[in-house]
Amino acid sequence: MSMTVAPSLPVVPPVRRGRVWQLLFGALGERSEPDIRERRPSGFRLLRGGRSEQEDRPTLTDLYHAHRLSLVRTAVFLVDHQDLAEDVVQEAFAALYQRHGEQLENVDNALAYLRTAVVNGSRSVLRRRKTAREYVPPHEADAPSAEDYAVLNDEHRRVVLALRELTDRQREVLVLRYWSDLSEAQIAETLGLSRGAVKSTASRALDALEKQLEKTR
Repeated sequence: MSMTVAPSLPVVPPVRRGRVWQLLFGALGERSEPDIRERRPSGFRLLRGGRSEQEDRPTLTDLYHAHRLSLVRTAVFLVDHQDLAEDVVQEAFAALYQRHGEQLENVDNALAYLRTAVVNGSRSVLRRRKTAREYVPPHEADAPSAEDYAVLNDEHRRVVLALRELTDRQREVLVLRYWSDLSEAQIAETLGLSRGAVKSTASRALDALEKQLEKTR
């Protein structure tokens, strides 16, 4: 049975970029605008790489239970469709299992592998969608369903729609940074970019997103 995953927006205060920050990240707070630079990681340290002598590697099942939903949320923002996002994530886990099995003994950073697989899978979905549109009349078949966005309020829905107007790379960087909460270095590893490219892309993407949101006011 498919489980609807509501894309959640982190609460980070708007500071320099005006209304776009409030729409993206929620209410005002005391911290400053988030920087794209490296931050101290949180959560499952092992799942982000590294292993101590006292700790065991996570199994594929561990990864699935700990990170499946967050990966689906990421994919939802990239492909704009709940069912397709779940398929992308399922295929990423299946590929990891087929290559390395349940124990993942030969994988240094399985979560990074999964993130990259989800991004690449999402790109494949978008390429197939673009190709299909070149051979059929325009229609609304690929529009997100009411179920996909039912849990979003009007302003957050505007952000989701505005993301669709960015380039694929800009959307990927913003989704990985602000929804998946990855550091600059993790985004660079996932997308195969330099850290400088991640930072500059994020800055341009936020500017472009702000312009898109201004159009819908």
